[in-house]
Amino acid sequence: MSSATRQKILETIENNQDVSVKFLQEMIAIPSVTGDEAAIQAFVADYMNKIGLDVDMWETDWEELKKHPGYRPVAMGYEGRPNIVATFKGTGGGRSLLLNGHTDVIPVGNGEGWSDNPWSAKIENGRIYGRGAADMKSGVASHILAVEYLKKAGVKLKGDVYINVVIDEEVSGHGTLDTVMRGYKADAGISGETSDLAVQPACIGRIWFEIAVQGKPAGIQKRYEGISGIDLGNKVVQAVKELEDHRVATVRHPLYPNALDSLPCIIGSFQAGNYPSAFPDTALLKGSIGTVPGEDHEGVKKSLVDKINEMAAQDPWMKDHPPVVRFVGYDAQASEIPVDHPIVDLVSKNYTELTGKQPVISGRQGAADTRFLNLYADTPTVIFGPGSTAVMHANDEYVSIEDYITSIKVMALCIYDWCGAEN
Repeated sequence: MSSATRQKILETIENNQDVSVKFLQEMIAIPSVTGDEAAIQAFVADYMNKIGLDVDMWETDWEELKKHPGYRPVAMGYEGRPNIVATFKGTGGGRSLLLNGHTDVIPVGNGEGWSDNPWSAKIENGRIYGRGAADMKSGVASHILAVEYLKKAGVKLKGDVYINVVIDEEVSGHGTLDTVMRGYKADAGISGETSDLAVQPACIGRIWFEIAVQGKPAGIQKRYEGISGIDLGNKVVQAVKELEDHRVATVRHPLYPNALDSLPCIIGSFQAGNYPSAFPDTALLKGSIGTVPGEDHEGVKKSLVDKINEMAAQDPWMKDHPPVVRFVGYDAQASEIPVDHPIVDLVSKNYTELTGKQPVISGRQGAADTRFLNLYADTPTVIFGPGSTAVMHANDEYVSIEDYITSIKVMALCIYDWCGAEN
């Protein structure tokens, strides 16, 4: 590819840094908690229309979605919550590329624990703050602006580029699944999920579960005649901890050398009883399990059921009143593509060209929508984004402006190299 054209692309990005920052600030300032994505999707679609892309914007057919094997039950439908694919059409003869990202974010409550309004998009110490700054409006913005700056630099691509901006990632991933069902696919994909600019060919899976225990009721005065749901629940917590210890000691994957960080298996919520002056004979525990690529997803679920049954069989009460394990809510399979896939090599090469450093090649320690593209769309997808997984979902979430600009540059060069361009 022409070195002069590559330099022109990078100069265009350098000369528009203020525009890039302002665009991301505008995105962050639009509240877009999962279920309330209409405004942010309208903003993004309008912007991509204005820069001359062919925008396909549609609402998911919930009933059709339910028929897909990748569907997971959700409580809320999709009216007024559109997905988007904006196409930068090539002249022909090049490879296609799909850029995937989501605009929905997790709730902020009333802003408790934040130093400022969660939607302020303030700039401080080289960072842009606000909910979604890391996860993952900066990734989405880098995709859109990379294409815009290629157009400004006069680049005519041979292959097609699809900018896929979806909703409902935080709860189910159905936005990306519906994109696949609409027929979109490409020769390769890049997800802008949080990666700290690491190149990540893999993501973990995540399984949510709940465990209900039933003790023996008793009056508060005769509490010693009852069986406490809290006491039983504590035994469940210990059993889940033992399962985590076993998994950390035995499960291995080369992209996840630190199994303790990568394979959480925890109880995250423990509710027992229903009144301060009543005996707590019931408890409901909720938690999640992390999985790595190559594991039997259903087999991991079975291992939890088996562990709880094994624990219950040794308890004088629970052996006859076993806990009930249910898998409800988020359920995402782990996913990976080969570390030597051409799209992985290309992102790595361009990162090194721009920074002078070798990229970190790792597995993302979080689930990602890449699972749908890899499994159902024949679109091998790598993760590379400017946000940090360490601060996503945190109070005072932020993204580094330097990383954000670097991401735009890497994306632009990857599009240019992958899709090819006319002389």
